[in-house]
Amino acid sequence: MKKLLVLKNIEREGPGLFLKIAKEKGFLPEIYNLSLGEKLPEPKKDDLILIMGGPMSVRDINNEKYFWLREETYFLKRAIENQISIIGVCLGAQLLAHVLGGKIERLKDESNKENKPELGWSEISSIDEKSNEEISLSIKEPLKVLHWHGDRIILPPQAELLASSTRCREQLFKVGESIYGLQFHVETEGI
Repeated sequence: MKKLLVLKNIEREGPGLFLKIAKEKGFLPEIYNLSLGEKLPEPKKDDLILIMGGPMSVRDINNEKYFWLREETYFLKRAIENQISIIGVCLGAQLLAHVLGGKIERLKDESNKENKPELGWSEISSIDEKSNEEISLSIKEPLKVLHWHGDRIILPPQAELLASSTRCREQLFKVGESIYGLQFHVETEGI
C-alpha cells in the first residue's frame, strides 16, 4: 500500500488538511517527528513524502540544536535520486530548494531593505495564466493562504515557479513531475 510519509520538524507543525486528502486518495499515513529523534523512514517508489515546516532555517542545518536537519537533507537527496514524490511546506520547501541547488535568503522589506517576515493571511496568484499545470489552474483566481516565514527561496535552475505573493515571489514551485514546494501554509484546519 502506498504511504504518506510525514516528516515533522517541530511538534506543532502537522499535516492537517494534507492528511485528510491523502486518506481520501488511498495513502496510509505515517508521521515521523524528527525533532524528537524519531528515525527517518525507508520510502518506496509509490510513497509520497510530506516535509513540514518549523521555526528553524536552512542556515541551521549544522546547528546541533536542530540535530536532525543534516540527516533530513541527505534523506531528501536520496529520495530525489530514487524518484520519490515529495511535497515541502515552508521549511520543507526551503530544504527541497537547498538540496536541489537553490539558495535561501532573508526576506527584505522593499522600501528600506530591512529583514521583514511575511506573516498572516494574504493572497497568492498563479504567475502563468497559460499554464496547464493542475495546481496553477486551481489558483487562476487569487487564493488566500497563511504566510509565516522570514526567508525567501532563490529557486534552483530546474525549478518552475507556479505562484507568487506580492511580498515574496517564490511561493509555489515544482521540479520535474513529482516535487513541489509551498512557501505558504494550506494545511491549517481552523482559525
